[in-house]
Amino acid sequence: MADVFEVTIWCRGVIADMEGRHLSLVLANAAAKGGKFVQAWDNYADLPDRVQVPLRKYCRFSDEEIEMRYVYENHNPSLVIVMDDTIIKGIDILRGATKGTALVVNTKRSADEILELIPNKEVLGAVVTVDADSIAGGTGLEALDFLGSEGGIEAVSVGVAISAPLCGAATKVCDQFTLDNVVASAANKAGVKEGAKTAVVKTL
Repeated sequence: MADVFEVTIWCRGVIADMEGRHLSLVLANAAAKGGKFVQAWDNYADLPDRVQVPLRKYCRFSDEEIEMRYVYENHNPSLVIVMDDTIIKGIDILRGATKGTALVVNTKRSADEILELIPNKEVLGAVVTVDADSIAGGTGLEALDFLGSEGGIEAVSVGVAISAPLCGAATKVCDQFTLDNVVASAANKAGVKEGAKTAVVKTL
């Protein structure tokens, strides 16, 4: 089986469901531009139809064709992105994470503050913090209209709000996609660049 790089994205149901999906799509599209085989999808084990319920989105990259077509969860992520830092407390966001996993968090807090809330932080190789809400303008939700659904054509541009700076921040610790390709894949190109520029990386 091909060597697959797994990405798990944590967001909240309804209010950030679409933006979480956009984050996975932008990263997958950027990796594809770099010649990778990719997959991006929602997690059918969660409850995205319920407001504020923590849920996951996923994407995968490989240099070879990915055979895991009917495995609907990432069991061993090497990159975890958290779109709302309040999700971290009380939820095992690093479940199954491989040694050296990078964590990207949308937060105003420092990496040290985030690490205090994570019980199994020994698997982490790096923590990246970025204030994606401020970069996107407020909460970032003002840019969303809740149109579009998985499997259909998006009614708005992909990568408009908080997904853009989070994708930019992810380029600081992940070599599966380049900043240039992420910029090319997201509608909010300035947001991607600002996310990469202002992200703070703590290596562990």
